[in-house]
Amino acid sequence: MKVTLVRSTIGRTEDQIATVKALGLKRLGDSRELPNTDAVKGMVNKVKFLLEVEE
Repeated sequence: MKVTLVRSTIGRTEDQIATVKALGLKRLGDSRELPNTDAVKGMVNKVKFLLEVEE
């Protein structure tokens, strides 16, 4: 699963910012290939409005 940060974390809650960091995303446009596990899906679901996800 490829996730890309497409919206800023400015003004978001601390837990949302921490989730984005835990996914390995630091700045706009950053992408990561992540395993398709339940834990990763839950993290992506929590901040899905900030991300673009490709299966």
